[in-house]
This record gives sequence, C-alpha cells and structure tokens, in this order.
Amino acid sequence: MKILHLTASSLFGGPERQMLGLAKTLPVQIETSFASFSERGRCRAFLNEVEQSGFTARELCHDSPRLLKCVHEVAGVLRDQQADLLVTHGYKSNFIGRLAARRVGMPLISVSRGWTGENLKVRLYDALDKFHLRFMDRIVCVSQGQADRVYRTDVAPGRVRVIRNGARLDAFADPDPAYREMLRELAGGDGPIVLAAGRLSPEKGFHVLVEAARMVADARFILFGDGTERNRLQSLVLELGLDARFRLPGFREDLDALIPWADLVVLPSFTEGLPNVALEASAAGVPVVATAVGGTPEVVEDGVTGFLVPPGDPRSLAEKISLLLDNAPLARQF
Repeated sequence: MKILHLTASSLFGGPERQMLGLAKTLPVQIETSFASFSERGRCRAFLNEVEQSGFTARELCHDSPRLLKCVHEVAGVLRDQQADLLVTHGYKSNFIGRLAARRVGMPLISVSRGWTGENLKVRLYDALDKFHLRFMDRIVCVSQGQADRVYRTDVAPGRVRVIRNGARLDAFADPDPAYREMLRELAGGDGPIVLAAGRLSPEKGFHVLVEAARMVADARFILFGDGTERNRLQSLVLELGLDARFRLPGFREDLDALIPWADLVVLPSFTEGLPNVALEASAAGVPVVATAVGGTPEVVEDGVTGFLVPPGDPRSLAEKISLLLDNAPLARQF
C-alpha cells in the first residue's frame, strides 16, 4: 500500500513531526511519500527532514490562487507515486486534495487538528475547511474535543476516528546537560524557568502569560515561537517592566533538547486540538500548567499530572505557576 501525505508546511513543528513519526512506525509494506505546497519555499525545512529520513518528498510547483493547476499537479503526483490513499492536512490540502483524489478515483483521509479563528481571514479558511470535511471518506481527529467540534459541522459520526497525538519518548530519554546552560542563558540568568512555546497568534493566549508573569515573583519566563503577535507581546513585556525576566528568543528547532531543563511548561491557549507541547513536557518529566480547552484535559489530568485553569485568567494562571514553583515535591509528582 502506498500513502501520500499532502500538506502546506511553513515550519517544521508539531504536526509535521507527527506525520513523519507515523511514516517511520508504519509496517515496511506500507510506503509513505510527502508533497507540500511551497509556501514561498518555507516548506523546505520539513521536506529536507523527510528526505533525510529516507522518504520521498516533493515541493509542488503550483500554489494558490492557481487552484486548477494545483489540482492537476496533485492528481499527477498521485498517479506518479501510484498512491492508494491520500492523507490531507489543513484547509488548503483538504480543498485541493479532495478535488485531485476524486479526479483519480482515490480514497481520502483528512486529519483535523483544530481551528484557531485568529482573524477574519483565518475564520474564512476555517469555514472552508469545515465545509469540505463532510465530503471526506474518513476524518482523523487528534482529540475527542476536536471530534466533538467536527460532529457539529454535520459530518456523519461513522466517518470520524479519534487518534491522539503522541510524544516521541526517545527524544527525551537522555537530555544533554549542555542545554541546561543554554536555556539559562536564553532566559537571562538564574532562577526557576517557566517555558512556553507555540505560534505567536491571538488564540494561543500568550498575552495572558505575560500578564501572569507580573504576579509570579523571581521566576524567569521564556517563550519560544514566532508569529503575528510577536511585536505586541514584546511591547507588553516592556510596558509591564518584565524585560529582565521575560524573553522571546524566537522559533527554535532544538526545542526538544531545551524542554527537559525547564522547571515548568505553561500553555495559556484559548483553543487547542491536542497540544504537542504538553505531551513533550510530560515525556521530558516537566510539570504542566494549562488552560482547560479543546483536547488539553485529555492530556493533563487536573491535580494529578498538572493543573488546569480557565482561559483568559492571568491570576489563576499565576497562582498555579507559583504553587508548583514553590512546591518541589508536588512538581516532581506531576
């Protein structure tokens, strides 16, 4: 059996790692290949990793708004690869992939990770994605929370499957001590380190974390990632006088090596599918404080493996962060 994954990959992050991890663990008789819309060349980091892992990777020549050419090209790739199944990731891949798969008479699976609704343009894309899901042969949701949202788009329940994301335990089995000092340098000095990571966009709620940081004494905060909210967050850090202990060093590909040396990982999101950062923190033995949204409660059991707080509540977030930083036995238990 031959599977083609179709994506629009602009950063080599959680979703792409899940796709590649799946390909590596499938039986040898199942062949996997990858194709990505170029995204002005931003797909290449992921496709390079695909090729280094021994899989076929292809950067597509056509991208939106040349929709008909996109469909024709993807259909050609399916024929060239002699694929038996197309797996799509994201609204663009769902739309183009659906038309291309039907053109060649091939079954289609869509992976649904969540919708952010971060601005009017993204809300339009989310609406298109929800419309196209009802025409897929199967939809794989990364959490039960996301499956519940998919059901509300009039998708037949029999077409939906829940397969949760997983952490790569081997990535955290033997943390490199050199990264302890690197993380401390990035954080700007001594003291407990609170780590957060993700796309810097409104739905991730990182502005709430900045506000909470003002209420947590002595700790250093470090937020990895990039996105449209970066300037706003940096301005808020300066406005609240936190520039000495709240850092935004940008996106890093070696986040796996840094997470084990943090004292705490925080996810202040307003919406989530199933957060890879929470899984990776737990795999690294680092306690988590997160908002009770989407699939996060399926990862973090409140009061047992971490703390859950309401979204948009910096005081509750600060209280739970302080509690774990001040209570080492509880942090170890989590």
